[in-house]
Amino acid sequence: MTKVTQDIKAILDASHEQPFSFLGLRQSIADDFLTITCFLPKARKVELIDKSTGKIITQLNQVNPLGLFTKKLRRKKLFDYQFKVSTTDLVSPSIILDDAYAFAATLSQNDLKLLQAGSHLKPYEILGAHCVIHQKVAGVSFSLWAPNAKSVSVVGDFNDWDGRCHLMRNLDYQGKSSGYWNIFIPAITSGCLYKFELKDAHGKPLPIKADPYGIQAQYRPETASIINAEKSYAWQDSVWMAERAQRNDRSAPISIYEVHLGSWKRGPDNEYLNYRALADQLIPYTKKMGFTHLQLMPISEYPFDGSWGYQPVGLFAPTARFGTAEDFKYFVDQCHLANIGLLIDWVPGHFPSDDHGLAQFDGSHLYEHADPRQGFHPDWNTLIYNYGRVEVANFLRASALHWCDKFHIDGIRVDAVASMLYLDYSRKDGEWLPNILGGNENLEAVAFIQRFNEELYQQYPGTFSVAEESTSWPGVSRPTDQGGLGFGYKWNMGWMNDSLQYIKRDPIHRQHHHNELSFGLVYAFDENFVLPISHDEVVHGKGSMIEKMPGDAWQQFANLRAYYGFMWAHPGKKLLFMGCEFAQGREWNHDKGLDWHQLDIHWHSGVQRLIKDLNQVYKSTPALYQQDCHREGFEWLDHQNEEHSIYSFIRYAKNKNEQPVVVICNFTPQTHHNFKLGVPLAGQYKELINSDNAIYGGSNQASCLTGKTNNKTTSKLGQWQGQAHFITLTVPPLSTVILSLSEDDT
Repeated sequence: MTKVTQDIKAILDASHEQPFSFLGLRQSIADDFLTITCFLPKARKVELIDKSTGKIITQLNQVNPLGLFTKKLRRKKLFDYQFKVSTTDLVSPSIILDDAYAFAATLSQNDLKLLQAGSHLKPYEILGAHCVIHQKVAGVSFSLWAPNAKSVSVVGDFNDWDGRCHLMRNLDYQGKSSGYWNIFIPAITSGCLYKFELKDAHGKPLPIKADPYGIQAQYRPETASIINAEKSYAWQDSVWMAERAQRNDRSAPISIYEVHLGSWKRGPDNEYLNYRALADQLIPYTKKMGFTHLQLMPISEYPFDGSWGYQPVGLFAPTARFGTAEDFKYFVDQCHLANIGLLIDWVPGHFPSDDHGLAQFDGSHLYEHADPRQGFHPDWNTLIYNYGRVEVANFLRASALHWCDKFHIDGIRVDAVASMLYLDYSRKDGEWLPNILGGNENLEAVAFIQRFNEELYQQYPGTFSVAEESTSWPGVSRPTDQGGLGFGYKWNMGWMNDSLQYIKRDPIHRQHHHNELSFGLVYAFDENFVLPISHDEVVHGKGSMIEKMPGDAWQQFANLRAYYGFMWAHPGKKLLFMGCEFAQGREWNHDKGLDWHQLDIHWHSGVQRLIKDLNQVYKSTPALYQQDCHREGFEWLDHQNEEHSIYSFIRYAKNKNEQPVVVICNFTPQTHHNFKLGVPLAGQYKELINSDNAIYGGSNQASCLTGKTNNKTTSKLGQWQGQAHFITLTVPPLSTVILSLSEDDT
């Protein structure tokens, strides 16, 4: 078989490894004369045009009935050209085409150098599909990493999904194949559908793949990527961006409303709301409720609704369920105009095995570990990224940072960090491989996480990261130069588990489990904590927050209100999942909107009013937020009153004399009159929050009785609970009362 015959066969099989060596205009090694070759399956006649004159030079010869045309020219000097193609299409019987094989690569050697080193800060700007002007022609640049593929084609609705039409070149770097494939296709535009057709190292066809760097995807169940022109969005959030470092500072109040966009609200026919409709409804509600930040469950494109976004296949594309990338930018912009920060969940711990995704992407275990003891996640039947491969680590880090770059996101919450850190996570003996030191720590994942945090804080100052990390791994929120993982915050899963375990108990039994609430203060300042009541606590048979509470209906709501009061008074930033703010009766269902009609019931609306007031008090009281992450901001008054299940403590601002806050929590239905409570400074103490207030659905037992004047009580001199002064008050049943030294006395 001659070389030409081999080339023709490879083109017709869509398996040519270097199609640019055969297609297009090229010079003969033997005599320097030019030969032009093209593959156009719908063509019945192809004529060559000199682009500089617009004149037809010659007609090409059809050498294969499937659409291969060629002609040797009487020219030796390369020139710009086009094809005039007479087609079998009755609608467009004749068209003028630029040839994709007439264009140089759109990836530079420097790009390849950075990509191969795994150090490209913005690979999403060069890999994937991008509308560009290249060599003065408009079209789309396609680039893909597939080092073990024999051939790669771009297929789409613009070429009838025919892999023979746009075979890509494997670019050379330093004399070797780089593994990065590239082609510029002229004339195609934004909105076209595309995928990549690959053959493995042995020439075997693989499932057609969506673009790993795709920035827009089809609405499920369709799986193609969509070319997006990436129009320049006119951002209006310059004021927010200038101020967000201060708003996101550790000494600032941060109260987060966690939302699953698909089930916060639905349309009249249970359809999803668009990002823009959500912006018009969700953002004003969040602001009205007093939350400082929104956190969205993963919005990266994902195939299965039931994964809630935690099994993504498109880490660079906002899910099409709610609109386009431009729609999502509008949503973010509206958050910032309302002075609300936005965090998103990011899932670098695992990915699904769907055929169109990353699994065995080029016929090899490219993104995942080959050994299932490292590469398969037994809990979720998913695949685990190979963090030690620099290109994979670069891909993942970039997928997080691009949300800050392109979408102005303020924070990244990293899902399931513990599953990344431990090689034996959810595995039995013999089902995991130790690291090179013989331990169970995933050293490659640790290095990946540390570098992600370093790049986030360096490249996007004012943003922050949050780890969902459920173990006692040391230094999760410690800087990397001090040996930590570098996160800004860690979810306090210990506090969440212990406190929920406590509050679910019948009040009569709580005295025997008193340390379940107090123990959290032993380690409360070991990390920078967020106190999370997240979606995970109200699904899979765990019941809603109100269902967890013991007693009759009145006691259930009173318990929940007291718990929320304790949470907002406790050191740590706050996070509450949607629906929990009004004590939704049923547990969360991702397939339908929240039960907003329950707000017609005063107990539910009362809880909502309490959360709103707690947020307002939290934001306006420095003692409740400035030292959330510092031991100096907290002092126990009494954590040993097991008999009455009462806890009391003080919260301090950075300036200890600036309106310190005194908190008392009563977790039994018993009312305590003339109760003495130590206070740090002399003066009048005013009631900021009483969860037993009638406006919240409580019994309306007044807290400040003795010495009461305008809902204030005056301290008395006398040693009590380690303080030089005390106040006397009525402690309501199943309640949290938050008091502050009056401004007049500071």
